[in-house]
Amino acid sequence: MANRLAHETSPYLLQHKDNPVDWHAWGPEALDRARTEDRPLLVSIGYSACHWCHVMERESFEDPDTAALMNERFVCVKVDREERPDVDAIYMEACQAMTGHGGWPLNAFLTPEQVPFYVGTYFPPGPRQGMPAWRQVLEAVATAWDERREEIRSGSERIVERLKGGALLEPPAGDLDPRTLDAAARDIAASHDDARGGFGGAPKFPMSSAIELLLRRGRAETAATTLRAMASGGIYDQVGGGFARYSVDAVWLVPHFEKMLYDNALLARAYLHGWLVTGEELFRTVCEETLDWALREMQAPEGGFYSALDADSEGEEGRFYVWTIGELHEVLGGEAEEAIAWFRATEAGNFEGRNILTRGGGPAPAGLPAWRRRLYEARAERVWPGLDDKRLTAWNALMVSALAEAGAVLGREDYLDAAGRCADFLLTQLRDADGRLLRTYKDGDARLLGYLEDHGFLLEALISLYEASFEPRFFHAARELADATIGRFADEQRGGFFETAHDHEALVARRKDLEDTPIPAGNSSVAYGLLRLAALTGEAAYEERAVGVLTLLHEIAGRHPLAFGHLLQALDFHMAAVREVALVGPDRAPLERVVRRAFRPHLVLAGGEADGVPLLEGREPVDGRAAAYVCERFACRAPVTEPEELSALLG
Repeated sequence: MANRLAHETSPYLLQHKDNPVDWHAWGPEALDRARTEDRPLLVSIGYSACHWCHVMERESFEDPDTAALMNERFVCVKVDREERPDVDAIYMEACQAMTGHGGWPLNAFLTPEQVPFYVGTYFPPGPRQGMPAWRQVLEAVATAWDERREEIRSGSERIVERLKGGALLEPPAGDLDPRTLDAAARDIAASHDDARGGFGGAPKFPMSSAIELLLRRGRAETAATTLRAMASGGIYDQVGGGFARYSVDAVWLVPHFEKMLYDNALLARAYLHGWLVTGEELFRTVCEETLDWALREMQAPEGGFYSALDADSEGEEGRFYVWTIGELHEVLGGEAEEAIAWFRATEAGNFEGRNILTRGGGPAPAGLPAWRRRLYEARAERVWPGLDDKRLTAWNALMVSALAEAGAVLGREDYLDAAGRCADFLLTQLRDADGRLLRTYKDGDARLLGYLEDHGFLLEALISLYEASFEPRFFHAARELADATIGRFADEQRGGFFETAHDHEALVARRKDLEDTPIPAGNSSVAYGLLRLAALTGEAAYEERAVGVLTLLHEIAGRHPLAFGHLLQALDFHMAAVREVALVGPDRAPLERVVRRAFRPHLVLAGGEADGVPLLEGREPVDGRAAAYVCERFACRAPVTEPEELSALLG
């Protein structure tokens, strides 16, 4: 018989609906029951593409005896961390504070008042490698609660204060300093693995925000080394395009095979910008292959994008993606030997007797597109990894940004169309009855009020989509969203923005989303979006709110630049001489191409009909010809009509 999770829409929660555990979703029912029965909460947090989450489910949550113990002693709650980043962030903070590490699955034992008193990650069914058995943990925690609950409660106030984390951060004295940016880029470059790309050692994550900052601060070769290494390794799907979550080794060979929408959106933009800066054709190819993969495998019928593809299929991690030499011969026939050499496959394999395909050196063989197509068709006949088909506003917004910019730069109308469809989906279907932005959508059901990152990522996406399409409705939607974000999330005391809205459900702590790992933080994104919107509108109030974020975080960002790459990009934009470019009149395409053919991170762009866009007000064609108006630091140049003239103005 299914448990309460059968009524949820999250694929991760639905995976647990047939467990014998009496799971609740996070919400009033579970919290009220814990208070009424004075019973501790067991909050188990994970996500659908999490390998060890699946392992713990098979080993423990599907076991009737273990489930009976859980049901007898605890109020058991399952949380999808992707739907509830607020809950996840609180108890991950607790885990890291109590144990020195974190990860998923995350298992937290809470008082009925939601205060954590014991937290861990994966626990095996029997003692192993220094870890206690899950049943031992359950019995020990239950006994501690029975015998020492008042002692446990006595430390709650101190723990709650700690859980507020960055929300307690006060803005430091002193002005914003442009030297912070040079020092940050220097420190990031110093941590770079110049031989193998990436930052630090294994495991290696594709740190898009750090790469983007390096491209902005004149360290293109460092960024290119990492882009090149990732594109050549097993972390990149050499057959179907798209990137896995991270590499378990230092050479980008063996990935953790799950594919996340957010990684691929961020990396597509990083590769696009890498191509614009360096001209290296591989980077353009990877950008397009990644976005093509997203359109082919991740786009839902209504225009939104699914969240993730699992790492596992047929009970094995990576099984869908790896090949034996025999399989390559069977698919490619007489061309197999050349392809095997290019993909660096061997009889012994490089992953459990099979081959993760990698990219050969030198120019790509003429047969590569045909090999990829045939291998893809053969692979499509295999058992596919599980698909997490919920649509998250924040992650969809990241994909809108990538598709919009790539579509405009590369002349890909299909990308622009997809960006517009997805934005329309978010603006219409991810709303409640009062028009407020929601977090998640599946099977026609949108739910959960949006978090700061949902608002920030969508704000940036709508601005990018306006700049790419010149459709004024996206500009107006961005402005409306910015105003709503300020009204609902701003911290009027310390500056910056809270992760949750002022009227969000009361949790044990109200936190701020600060660090840009693995994706930009809500504060960084809102700040960057507001700065761009200020340049497009001339509204100083938007800039003031953004500067509040920069003031709050610039010192800590300078000390830990790898963790604040997007915030530092916003600071870089704020410190730069930003150009405001307006294109008006018929046949603007030649002027547009001038603007889009180079990486111009310190520029905002408007075009087409004014229709309430301030940067276009009063701007007219010159002698009936399309004209470009360029302004910088509150001063405007005379309009120009020739592409060469505009190119000279922009440098």
